[in-house]
Amino acid sequence: MKKAPNPIDRHVGSRVRMRRVLLGMSQEKLGEALGLTFQQIQKYEKGTNRIGASRLQQISRTLNVPPAFFFEGAPMQDEPALANGSDALGVAEQPSSTFILDFIATAEGLHLNKAFARIQDPKVRKRIIDLIASLGSDEPAAGAAAGNGQAEKP
Repeated sequence: MKKAPNPIDRHVGSRVRMRRVLLGMSQEKLGEALGLTFQQIQKYEKGTNRIGASRLQQISRTLNVPPAFFFEGAPMQDEPALANGSDALGVAEQPSSTFILDFIATAEGLHLNKAFARIQDPKVRKRIIDLIASLGSDEPAAGAAAGNGQAEKP
């Protein structure tokens, strides 16, 4: 039975991927710069293989970020519980932030964020947020097919 990757290793790997994609660098190019195969980079990015300290230092120089960058937003492990028995981070907060970081680390998430950041008009940005929120909702948008008695036109 395979052991699941450690959450910290997955997080560090996803931050490596996010930074690499932001720079427009392929796994192969990063591997060449580090003297590794692209398969090894894949394993690092998935958290399957743990990145050692010296390798992380090498990666940070290659991707032009400090080593601490890879730990920003990392899940806390073995954090002592608060007196009331709740998690130090808050029960509802961590899964949400992990989901967001995982999405941003994908190619789609990075492309979406880059494109959105180039939109200058705040009103347009707000409308896009509203559109995405309505598309991602389980409930139909207000007024859409509200039974107004008119057939939908093709």
